[in-house]
Amino acid sequence: MAARGCWACACFYTDNIFLPRYGLHVRYRDGPQLRQDYGPALRSRGCRSNEDFKAVLSEIEKEVQRRKQLGHDSIERKAIISQQYKAKHPEVYVLQASPHEHEDSFLAPEFLETVKYCTSQAADLQGLLCLLETFSDKRIYRLPVFSKDFCRVFIEELENFEQSNMPKGRPNTMNNYGVLLNELGLDEAFITPLREKYLQPITALLYPDLGGDSLDSHKAFVVKYAVHQDLDLSCHYDNAEVTLNVSLGKEFTEGNLYFGDFQQAPSPVPTYIEIEHVVSHGLLHRGGQMHGALPITSGERWNLIVWMRSSAIRNQLCPMCNKKPQLVEAEGFGDGFTRSPEGDEPETVDLCSVL
Repeated sequence: MAARGCWACACFYTDNIFLPRYGLHVRYRDGPQLRQDYGPALRSRGCRSNEDFKAVLSEIEKEVQRRKQLGHDSIERKAIISQQYKAKHPEVYVLQASPHEHEDSFLAPEFLETVKYCTSQAADLQGLLCLLETFSDKRIYRLPVFSKDFCRVFIEELENFEQSNMPKGRPNTMNNYGVLLNELGLDEAFITPLREKYLQPITALLYPDLGGDSLDSHKAFVVKYAVHQDLDLSCHYDNAEVTLNVSLGKEFTEGNLYFGDFQQAPSPVPTYIEIEHVVSHGLLHRGGQMHGALPITSGERWNLIVWMRSSAIRNQLCPMCNKKPQLVEAEGFGDGFTRSPEGDEPETVDLCSVL
């Protein structure tokens, strides 16, 4: 039986399957359902022949199988990496964040001051907003997070891993290049304390309606964009209540982020804003905020993404299917769902019954 937190919603195996060639997310049960629900959209994007549709079915079935094996494969990769990988900068695996010794901290002094304010008795939303850069009315905020020296050393560590012969998993269903930080061993001593001790005091004030004060799990990964690799990212929303997106570097041109409506409250005429990357700075936004990334035109761009999740919120409504979650066992944090011993908990289903 999965431990507390090691649960996912069954929709992970049927919903939000991305088709890169057509820039479309689909829900999949079988071929007839796919043709009925998405036939017009696929045809308008160039999927016109039976051969094209068969290729789509094959791609979807391959992705479903990948998702079924995801937990098992991730455990195997993590074990191999733990035993065989030689880190170039082992110091980056433990968060160093002494507020009294800024020169030794991975975190920017301004970030530490913001956290200090948020943990004070006088803290309130208006006072916090004075310390952040705010974008329109979409509840998107920017602030310094890391030192530039840390960003440089961290990328060197990521490149060392990338160039090694270690097994590597995809960061998510839309990105092909990057690193899953839990597999590299950065969850326990880096990302978890970053979320619990430093980010949650900020998110508690910014996003109380989204469980900002009860973010009890996460998924963290780094994505890489480069010419001849991933150039851009199609519009989507995250499997998170709150997302942190930090620009790590390196040198690049273009590739700005863009943000649209909140997924659960779309407007008749969506409005979009474009935001430039600032190295070492992070953007905080609602996970359900529609967003994407424009193509880079040169160089390489690395970003740290932390999907932060509140079981108190998502146990009531899965953010990906907008329904009461049907739980299936998963590994690690799963997708942030929990089961309560009191009995007021999401329904549990057999994985095989949804495939």
